[in-house]
Amino acid sequence: MLTVGLIQQTAARDFAPNLAFLEDQVRAAAARGARFILAPENCAMLEPDREAHRAKAQPEETHPLPPLFARLAQETGAWLLAGSIAVQVGDDKLANRSLLFAPDGSVAARYDKIHLFDVDLANGESYRESALIAPGSAAVTVATPIGKLGLSVCYDLRFPALFRALAQAGAEILTIPAAFTVPTGEAHWHVLLRARAIETGAFVLAPAQTGTHAEGRRTYGHSLIVAPWGEIIAEAGTEPGLLLATLDLAEVTKARQRIPSLTHDRAFTPPSFLSA
Repeated sequence: MLTVGLIQQTAARDFAPNLAFLEDQVRAAAARGARFILAPENCAMLEPDREAHRAKAQPEETHPLPPLFARLAQETGAWLLAGSIAVQVGDDKLANRSLLFAPDGSVAARYDKIHLFDVDLANGESYRESALIAPGSAAVTVATPIGKLGLSVCYDLRFPALFRALAQAGAEILTIPAAFTVPTGEAHWHVLLRARAIETGAFVLAPAQTGTHAEGRRTYGHSLIVAPWGEIIAEAGTEPGLLLATLDLAEVTKARQRIPSLTHDRAFTPPSFLSA
């Protein structure tokens, strides 16, 4: 049995208020028994201006969040996931990087977001994540004493092959920290998260950004914890705060035994259109 705590956040555009909020929430989650505590995407800074974002980002070695989370992990004895932070990686580009901290304060895993959000929405909003972010190239799983984890970030959610690969590698818990827009969240957030859980027979933990950020950017909230059979165990609303639940990892084995589709892959010829 594993108690998890998801932090729902309305991140500001500068580090200080975000780090203070995260510190308070990690301590509060640990005090309520959480052994795995997760923050959302862009948890250290949500800066909507591209050039300001580029200027504020730092290499992981000098970024202010890792030492804070290392200290909090040691203090609380919990596993901590910094959903993602922007780190400099060269060539004037950043990585959107998820960091997993072990209770001894060490970084147990790093995952750079693979799929980048380049979208024009019907309401006029436009996003070009690839103009700033360099995509990752490697899927990441990590075996821990609290379970086998598969890491992802936000827009990755729309690419089921990634999650199938994580589950087939043994992941029991899929982490999907996010900063979903309101229009896409209202349309797709719940159904996609439930689908990823059902397809993989894994728990899905999705801590989210919420509310109105700098320059009017809005995020959807509704952090979710989904069970391997697809039912929603816990859901946050639209306010910042904590979402907690206790997971029974035996449910992963039960779900995969009931529908063993992860073992039923078959090779097939790729499709091509026939002339009619």
